[in-house]
Amino acid sequence: MIYVALLRGINVGGKAKVEMSRLKGVFEQLGYNNVVTYINSGNVIFESLSGSRQKIAKDIDDALESKFGFNIKVILRTHKELGNLVMQIPDTWVNNDVMKCDVMFLMEEIDNPAILKRIPHNPQAEDVIYLPGAVVWRIDRSKIRQGQVLKITGSDIHKRLTVRNPNTVRKILAIMQDAAGD
Repeated sequence: MIYVALLRGINVGGKAKVEMSRLKGVFEQLGYNNVVTYINSGNVIFESLSGSRQKIAKDIDDALESKFGFNIKVILRTHKELGNLVMQIPDTWVNNDVMKCDVMFLMEEIDNPAILKRIPHNPQAEDVIYLPGAVVWRIDRSKIRQGQVLKITGSDIHKRLTVRNPNTVRKILAIMQDAAGD
């Protein structure tokens, strides 16, 4: 099974520094195959030939804390799950100089459509949609001050998600597809 491990809160603002080569080594030491890291924000694509998702996640959590000395939250997605997610994100939703768009990957305990009731947003300025495993947010940069979603920063919800822009998510999927031979 091909997975991506999305690590929360590493290499942000000079804190929780993790070198990608060392990160890759942790996954290889755990016995995972075809390990590839993508950009410095903590995206690790790998293949596991056995084990439940919960066991894989726990093994990764334990190994990362042992290696780096601090807790790193990990969100796992399979190739199929990420593919289904990407197919549902409108193609026009990108992160560029005109538009800001983020994919907020949710930890299991907050992964349900009701999460939208807990995320402040302004329907006149921003689009917020729930997709299984994530909330996707889009706003024109010219309206960013009218937006409300960024108010979750530092909140309990914010601590239970990790954010990637859709350009990155689409690239991760392409790497996963290559690994799967699609």
